[in-house]
Amino acid sequence: MIQGLLGLALMLAGAECLVRAAAGVAARFNLRPLMLGLTMVALGSSAPQMAIALRASAEGAGDVALGSVFGGVIFSVLGTLGLCAVITPLRVSRQVVLNDLPLMFAATALVYALCLNQRLGRAEGAVLLVGLGGYIWMLLGQSRRHGHSWAAQGKPRSLLGPAVLAALGLGGTLLGSRWLIGATLDMATDLGLSERIAGLTAVAICAGLPQMLMSLAAVLRGERDLAVGNVIGSNLFNLLGVLGITALAAPLSVSPNALYFDLPVMLGVTLLAMPLFYAGYRITRLEGLLLLGLYAAYGLHLLAFTFGMPLAGRLEHTLLRALPLLGLVVAVQAWRTWRRRH
Repeated sequence: MIQGLLGLALMLAGAECLVRAAAGVAARFNLRPLMLGLTMVALGSSAPQMAIALRASAEGAGDVALGSVFGGVIFSVLGTLGLCAVITPLRVSRQVVLNDLPLMFAATALVYALCLNQRLGRAEGAVLLVGLGGYIWMLLGQSRRHGHSWAAQGKPRSLLGPAVLAALGLGGTLLGSRWLIGATLDMATDLGLSERIAGLTAVAICAGLPQMLMSLAAVLRGERDLAVGNVIGSNLFNLLGVLGITALAAPLSVSPNALYFDLPVMLGVTLLAMPLFYAGYRITRLEGLLLLGLYAAYGLHLLAFTFGMPLAGRLEHTLLRALPLLGLVVAVQAWRTWRRRH
């Protein structure tokens, strides 16, 4: 337990260093808050996820690696966005709704399609990394179109400070992930949890805590675009980059339970996010509570499944049916909103 807490503390400190380094680089290149959230901050908050997935894969715990990514996406959309919206209704730009949210859904659908053969091999990893390269190229193009000339900004800031912070953050994140993975696997063994459940719950939440804290801090500072951009960008880096690099390092087997339940739920929550934001380009407090309620139901299902409770089956069918129905209801509301605007 102490080892796990120390590992989590190191990961949080490392993520903070990485975010500060990212902010320094963003200031050097004059990136907008939204672009900062989609790139530098998202990359910093994805670093713990990358370290955990690679460490788990190296130790032969492929279910932990996959579960941490799948569970992390579910946690970020339902948990992080839901909590941020409860604190302050989230308003986002048109770019996020029309470009970035559909890209997150497309990345989720791509991962789902590549996992249908119950394996993520090196070829699938290469496909995911190509997708990540295309996303980064698109962001660079947007940055060039919307950026300002440095001729009017004076002497550029030095990159030495951000480089030192990045090195410290990376080292702390890697060491912390090693301790956290060891403690989590020991805990899973003691409690009789499967690696899949441990990855979907404890590891996913621990890896997602830096992202949640960064988004909450952004919301409290009034940077709601940054908070949402952090979630979307982190999910894209996790789905395309973390899974791509991990699959290239060591092919991963996808369990039938993940294929039947975890992947459809992940696809459903990313699909649900699009019409939620489109209806007014925001998520209200009530909708935030809805997202948190869905995550509570998802967590309850995992708990019931672990201990063989009959409730698990009922919750599984309810979630798999409720997410498309909720998506349809929200999509109809979004369509009505579009009709009123036009």
